[in-house]
Amino acid sequence: MSKERPTIADVATRAGVSKGAVSFALNGRPGLASTTVDRILAAADELGWRPSNRARSLSVSKAFALGLVITRDPGVLSSDPFFPAFIGGVESVLAPRGQALVLQVVAPGDGEEAGYRRLAQDGRVDGVFLSDLRHDDPRIDLLTSLGLPAVTLNRPEGPSPFPAVCLDDRPGTIAVVQHLLELGHRRIAHVAGPQDFVHATARTEAFVSALAEAGLQPAAIETSDFTAVGGIEATKRLLDVPERPTAIVYANDRMAIAGMGAAQQAGLRVPEDLSVAGFDDSELAEFVHPGLTTVRADPYAFGEAAARTLNQLIDGDGLLSGTAVPDVELPPARLIIRRSTANLEDS
Repeated sequence: MSKERPTIADVATRAGVSKGAVSFALNGRPGLASTTVDRILAAADELGWRPSNRARSLSVSKAFALGLVITRDPGVLSSDPFFPAFIGGVESVLAPRGQALVLQVVAPGDGEEAGYRRLAQDGRVDGVFLSDLRHDDPRIDLLTSLGLPAVTLNRPEGPSPFPAVCLDDRPGTIAVVQHLLELGHRRIAHVAGPQDFVHATARTEAFVSALAEAGLQPAAIETSDFTAVGGIEATKRLLDVPERPTAIVYANDRMAIAGMGAAQQAGLRVPEDLSVAGFDDSELAEFVHPGLTTVRADPYAFGEAAARTLNQLIDGDGLLSGTAVPDVELPPARLIIRRSTANLEDS
């Protein structure tokens, strides 16, 4: 017969304390001397005892889980340049704490609202990450009404009771445009992301303002959907004009890499005939041919910071004299120059 798993009572006996003291130590509650906490943790390690999340949740009224609702087609999520790395950063914080990430991939509209309601009901999660902020985002009021703590990925446009973890896209986008201008390009087009997303609009506005500083207007702006297919279709439209652009700045790497392929299929050389730049510095950006000039964000660090901030909010560690958990400013995105951009030929 296999040996029975140790219990909290066994840990208490080994450490010479009550079961209540073990619970306090394992859940990080104040009131115990540090030497007592160390003795309890040592006893738990010696016995190989770990509290189940179910038991922990019952004892402290927590789910020990955080939620993330993603509005994406599940079929393309695996190739998304942001979310897999972001989730990796989140898990690097959650795993040592014995927390889980509850992920829901939903369709826009009613399905998204239902996803947040499912997470809130019965206390399935302790808080959520709010990504892909929209203009006049209704989810802020929804989460407030549900009483669900949240961290927003960047700042919403309107009032929000939630802390934000922010990564400024604009310096990187401006740097891309300035880089192309220095190479002699004057007909520069942009393939934008969905303009209901705040971050997509910010990248477009930064692109336009950088050209305006040089006394120029965009050669064209095509709005797409961050997908490879969308990038191909937008590129074909940009190339099917009498005076095509000499450079295209894409709002993400996936559209840029797909667009680069579409340009090459149309008989154009990259970068000799068309310079191409992306955004994200995803894993493939360095290894496509030619290597993609892009803007490096750090979604893994984004995930780490968001998870730490959300746990700080949930644990109450950031609430000092009524002061809310502060926003977090990450280093801004920066330009990475590779071989997909080059001097404009004088031919």
